[in-house]
Amino acid sequence: MRRPLRLLLPIGLVCLLAFTLTACGGGNGDKVPDNAVAKVGDVTITKDQFNHWMGVAAASTAAQSGATGDAVKPPVPPDFTACVAAKKKAAAKPAKGQPTVTDAQYKTQCKQTYEQLRDSVVQFLVTTVWIDQEATTRKVGVTDAKAAAELKKAVKQQFPNDADYQKYLKQQGITNADLVFQEKQSLAQAALQKAVIKGKDTVTDAQIASYYNGHKSTYATPETRDVSIVLTKTQAQAAAARKALEAGDSWKVVAKKYSIDDASKNTGGKLAGIAKGQQEKALDSAIFGAKKSVIGGPVKTQFGWYVYEVDKIMPANQQTLDQAKASIKQTLVAAAQQKALTAWSKDFQKQSAARTNCAKDFTVADYCKNAPKAKTTATSTTGAPAPATTTNAG
Repeated sequence: MRRPLRLLLPIGLVCLLAFTLTACGGGNGDKVPDNAVAKVGDVTITKDQFNHWMGVAAASTAAQSGATGDAVKPPVPPDFTACVAAKKKAAAKPAKGQPTVTDAQYKTQCKQTYEQLRDSVVQFLVTTVWIDQEATTRKVGVTDAKAAAELKKAVKQQFPNDADYQKYLKQQGITNADLVFQEKQSLAQAALQKAVIKGKDTVTDAQIASYYNGHKSTYATPETRDVSIVLTKTQAQAAAARKALEAGDSWKVVAKKYSIDDASKNTGGKLAGIAKGQQEKALDSAIFGAKKSVIGGPVKTQFGWYVYEVDKIMPANQQTLDQAKASIKQTLVAAAQQKALTAWSKDFQKQSAARTNCAKDFTVADYCKNAPKAKTTATSTTGAPAPATTTNAG
């Protein structure tokens, strides 16, 4: 199945089609133009682009919460007037004895929301350029036509008719062109990852053998046993249960009559696939010291008195090197590829941030070279911020 059609903001793997990024050359260096929020090399990200995607982010958040009206719009600094009014309108009457939320408190909430959306959108837009430039450098860029074709397939699969799709676009505050560019960047990201891990799938027999010898227990299956049990409160009850079993009564009948353990009682006393160490110590020792088809007990434990019988013994098994070879190769290849992606991601973000200058009030740590340094950094293997909002269509 295809992945769900979704709005990806601000994971940094999506770009703008409706608003073409502006390439600016010559003379201005790192200076961010007055009508822009950031500049990555010679590419300027305009305030129009920022405002558009702030609207998308706000609409997407509102669609998830069911908000309507002014609550769908992004907060507007510095006064946040419309946001405060929307919050006051939507607020429930405070319970008796509880204080009414003040305008100043609502304004603080609006400011926090704005800053979260702002930072997410700046990350999104900046990473958009990073991905596009890296894909171009590595010659793995994706055409608009291919992205449009892939999106069309997803839309056809997930929406019964065009009216449903148009309704979704309206709910999310986006256009088909926006989604085309998101698809374009998603495909570019996949192509970049493929380029980074290229050649990382070679594993020697010596590496496989070394890994096997160091992880033999991983490829071993311990002995397990199927057992029947009855748990009673007293030794006398356990003795009575055992006597009934030895007289020919079935475990199902005896468990139903005597057992206080509801889990096994409802299965006729059966416990399947028990490995050593899983049961209470005294019962565990008794079960794994018993012979098959021999009734044992009563055994005293902290839970009560057990009567038991081993029904089946599945012996331990150790996979040979040949048997484990394919699995080990897969593990080593995955580890090598992840190592390559992690190293690339770290360098990619560092190098990209070094050529990204952001306007005042739009600086984000780890994305703008002129931003304050963050105490911690969490990046994905694509060098993009982790998903903060993912909205599935339909």
